[in-house]
Amino acid sequence: MAGALAALPSARWAWAGEAVPSGVSIAAAWRGPNAGDTYYAGVLATDWNGKKITIRRAAALPTRPHGITPEADGSLLVTGVRPGGWLMRIAPDGQVAQQIDLAGEASNARLNGHVVVSQKGDVIYTTETDQKTGRGLIGVRDRQTLKKLAEWETHGMEPHQVLLDVAGHLMVANGGIPRTAADKKYDLHRMDASLVRLDGQSGRLLRQWTLDDPRLSLRHLAWSEWAAGGKRFLGVAMQAEHDDPAARAAAPILAVLDGDQLTVPTRAGDGAGYAGDIAPAYNGGFALSSNNVGITQLWHPAMPDKLTRIVELQEAYALTGWDGPNPGGGVLVSTALGLVRWHPSAKPALLPWPEKMALDNHWVLIAES
Repeated sequence: MAGALAALPSARWAWAGEAVPSGVSIAAAWRGPNAGDTYYAGVLATDWNGKKITIRRAAALPTRPHGITPEADGSLLVTGVRPGGWLMRIAPDGQVAQQIDLAGEASNARLNGHVVVSQKGDVIYTTETDQKTGRGLIGVRDRQTLKKLAEWETHGMEPHQVLLDVAGHLMVANGGIPRTAADKKYDLHRMDASLVRLDGQSGRLLRQWTLDDPRLSLRHLAWSEWAAGGKRFLGVAMQAEHDDPAARAAAPILAVLDGDQLTVPTRAGDGAGYAGDIAPAYNGGFALSSNNVGITQLWHPAMPDKLTRIVELQEAYALTGWDGPNPGGGVLVSTALGLVRWHPSAKPALLPWPEKMALDNHWVLIAES
């Protein structure tokens, strides 16, 4: 991990000897070590000085989850993995406050795994697919009751993650993969991946971007600020769906929206064509995990044609940005062995899991002590 520092562009860093915050809290999902074990969602708390992680709160889940969205009051919104049939709110005390079953709704839609709260805070947006037609949808749901108020077209197939831009509009990654109701991929020659911006009030299509290679599925999203360059980038983690294994292995894993232009800044990949997660890192950069090959890599706008390896451990997967001793740099990575801390100005660290557990795809830093 330390070797990655030599490849980074010069910056004014605090040295590793400066004080590092004693710990952080992370909203996460996990199960026991065996495939059939119960899944949980809750909060993990790190103690850098004590070199340990504790489970601060946890709630049992009906099936495997996917994305986790923290709310301002400390609650967590969690959805079932695609095709998700449930949506849950976990209260700050770790109890299940609300749960809805989509089988009871009039719509044919099922959840695709990600949720975001609107800028006004009155509704939430969920990525969904109509199981009969395959249409990509955004479910607009009442923030308090979680009941669906409207459905908006995403103008593509298989919308995966959704984020808000500074104006409160929706940025949606249409994965573009045709899937059966049982989530089996088919007719990949019909793939139609795109990035879209939808009006946050009406759902009207404002802009749509596509890449030249139709077999690159756009999946996970992250914003990153580059103060030195005066820019804000949207990073898109991609997964290759080429028929030819060699083409998949050689595929890039990152697209970047810079202003109004979506590009693939580097052809460097991971040898598998499968980015599992993405998070902001190092002043406008992005960290991308590749769990299939056990690496996390860093991209930076000052070196746009490169990916620099910063973590190499089995099952490097869930990512979240981490400021550390000073803003703009670090990332926390879940691995098979435990949590790995990387930052350009703090010493690397690995904390073992508090018990035998397997972390799921995503986690996010939250503002708990």
